[in-house]
Amino acid sequence: MNRNITIRTNLLPGDLGYIAYMHGQLYAHEMGYGLNFEAYVLEGLSEFAKQYNPEKDGIWICEDAGKIVGFLMAFVRQDKVQLRYFILAPAYRGLGLGKKLMNLFIEFMMNNNYKKAYLWTTDEQLSAISLYMRYGFVLTEEFSSETFGKKLIERRYDLNLMVVEE
Repeated sequence: MNRNITIRTNLLPGDLGYIAYMHGQLYAHEMGYGLNFEAYVLEGLSEFAKQYNPEKDGIWICEDAGKIVGFLMAFVRQDKVQLRYFILAPAYRGLGLGKKLMNLFIEFMMNNNYKKAYLWTTDEQLSAISLYMRYGFVLTEEFSSETFGKKLIERRYDLNLMVVEE
């Protein structure tokens, strides 16, 4: 497999549809999530598409030979940054791509003087949670849910970047 992975930062027609497809397929296969999860993803991506501001929001799309293999979004509204739709195709995990995307996310926050970010995930996303915590995200909220077609715990993690005063 070609490992000449590129990361682009511009959103093209079809990208968001493909991200919804990746989430629907991958989470059904790996986590047993149902159609409600895909509907949730589609609703969020629709909201993002309608409000997308390339001057304010962050997009990182990993491609291998023109095929999307990973994605991360920084959705910014009223200076609140939400990390969303972080996904890597299984064959591209363990290559350092997740760390690369998280570094780009943190760099984006620093370059835009954003101090706080948050994300929602589930208790089943152990590898992702471990990565988030290594970058300073802390658990701030959790509740039981059956939203995605099965019992699980939804969790919110928040990040506060420290400001260095001169």
